[in-house]
Amino acid sequence: MGNASSMLTQYDIEDVKDHCNHLFNQQEIVSLYQRFCQLDRSAKGFISADEFLSVPEFAMNPLSQRLLKMVDGLNFKDFVAFLSAFSAKASMRQKFELIFKVYDSDGNGKVSFNNMTEVLQDLTGSFMSDKQREDVLRQVLHEAGYARDSLLLLDDFVKVFEHPGLKMEVEVPVD
Repeated sequence: MGNASSMLTQYDIEDVKDHCNHLFNQQEIVSLYQRFCQLDRSAKGFISADEFLSVPEFAMNPLSQRLLKMVDGLNFKDFVAFLSAFSAKASMRQKFELIFKVYDSDGNGKVSFNNMTEVLQDLTGSFMSDKQREDVLRQVLHEAGYARDSLLLLDDFVKVFEHPGLKMEVEVPVD
């Protein structure tokens, strides 16, 4: 599985299943492998940031620059593990862990008010003023029992942003 152009063996499939906590079945993993090979245009065994940007949905995502830091250089196993957070079978905890990493841009394990403001800026662009963004974030933090100067760990982050209707899923097309 080191070279993207090689065939995916049953052992590789089982290894990937284990690596992604069995969130994808064999057919989905084979389909993801085919997509991985399409993205890995130079067959080097990993996908570069430029190759990820060739996916229109990824390139148009307002958080693409943040996501690129997380996906640049992923091999197939890590590619599937990254995508597993978008599976309908993934737990909310797994989804929140991914979202937390998007907000925690410096990777220090904490999300600050500024981190949240930056993500909200990426998401809203010019549709909201800086003051509106700050007011919204202050209110959200206040309702969860936190202040502007709070540094949120993963569990705090979940408490602030957990909503019953949150849906973060992508179906894997199976050929």
